[in-house]
Amino acid sequence: MTSHTLTTTKTISPTSVGEIVSGLLHTLGDPDPARAAEDITVVGADPLVPSVHRLAAATSAAIGVFGRQTAALGAQRGHPHQKVEVQAGAAIDQLMATYHTTLSGRPLGALLDDPALLGNNDFYRARDGRWIFIITTYPHLRDAVATVLHCPLDKVGIAQATADWDAHTLEEAICARGGVACAVRTRDEWLAHPAGRYVAQRPVVEIERVGDGPVRPLEPIGAVDEALAGVRVLDLTHVIAGPVAARLLAQFGADVLHLTRPDRPDPIPMIAMTGGGKRNAYCDLRDAHDRAAFYDALQDADVFLHAYRGLARHGASTEELVRRRPGLITLEYHAWGADGPWGARGGFDQLACSATGFAVEEWTDRPSLPPTYLLNDYLAAYLGAAAVATALRRRAAEGGSWRIRVTLAGVCHWVQELGLLAREDVRDLPRPGHAPLAALSTTCTDFGPLTEPATPFAYSGRAVPQPGRRSPLGSAALQWR
Repeated sequence: MTSHTLTTTKTISPTSVGEIVSGLLHTLGDPDPARAAEDITVVGADPLVPSVHRLAAATSAAIGVFGRQTAALGAQRGHPHQKVEVQAGAAIDQLMATYHTTLSGRPLGALLDDPALLGNNDFYRARDGRWIFIITTYPHLRDAVATVLHCPLDKVGIAQATADWDAHTLEEAICARGGVACAVRTRDEWLAHPAGRYVAQRPVVEIERVGDGPVRPLEPIGAVDEALAGVRVLDLTHVIAGPVAARLLAQFGADVLHLTRPDRPDPIPMIAMTGGGKRNAYCDLRDAHDRAAFYDALQDADVFLHAYRGLARHGASTEELVRRRPGLITLEYHAWGADGPWGARGGFDQLACSATGFAVEEWTDRPSLPPTYLLNDYLAAYLGAAAVATALRRRAAEGGSWRIRVTLAGVCHWVQELGLLAREDVRDLPRPGHAPLAALSTTCTDFGPLTEPATPFAYSGRAVPQPGRRSPLGSAALQWR
């Protein structure tokens, strides 16, 4: 019987936030990453929460790079040059946005159709002494777990049934049924795994020119316009990473049309949280009429975001889309990489932490997620949105069609590569709770008053815009205004 325990934490000399920022800018292809990094200041530093990982540094760097790349795009279009200041506490709040956000005074989790679907997500101990993280967030994922475990779908029932399985066997069985689960691995085990080696060989953000396309200089804008004004974005994403990335683009002026398959909607509270500034249309690419409307909208799109596997079956691979729309920028979100050993496998933030050794490094008396609970989704959102702003700048100068890829496991790997803090320096810090570390913001929406963490950065000479209107699913036509 194998059991993972963690007795010591390897401490690595931490990289400065400035070096982290410079590294991200270099990865994105900024023409002068060292100079660009000088425009970003982070106020506050790790540790702010009881994690051995550099959560504040990683998140502040990603937020700062997004703010700076967006400001640079604005400067390219006529805005004055801006410096960016990020509050580290506000960055931590971003990782906990789902817990700090309320709708009409109610926490988002309480407004789900079936809160148990989310509440059952947890680490469970298997027969071989290993741990496995099981997810039942959506009905089809719940059904896959039920089919395999044949148990009452509550924590007690799942725990008892899991104890009759070996962790890796159960992982494979649930995934084979279309569900998602991941056995907890150490970092060494992950890096020895084919999927782990695939992820480790890639940068945290992959940005590449994948075809020819015209030079598309963005038109000058006025002082009241935001940096992405006039940029059209098709958003075929769900849950958190992709929707938040598209919300960030909308917040800074992009015209974002979010597309939802009507039989697989995100819960209303999630739409309220991630839908700021977007219009929402139904689109099922399996349907010929919807597919034709999608192709029509594509002809005037600048950016296409997606977070689904298997789009090539429906004529929506990046290769097909850039053939139809030369100059398109695509942003793809994956759990384990698009074409790696686990490319066909679904995944969530928590599973990336489980697979990569992150959860073992956070070990207390069992594997643990970060004290913020979420990590990769929000980091991936800021990194992907920063890459879109960068690609728009590069397309304006170089032309071309561009593909951006961000994987949740890759984000986790990147955070681990930043080094670990000494356990004795963090273990007595209070766990983050309902009280945020920075400011909250309240806006009126079609769903009721929404309170959420405020935008976590400021410009030196320009107000940061607020997220726009939230609208219900299917309330817009699949076409541009």
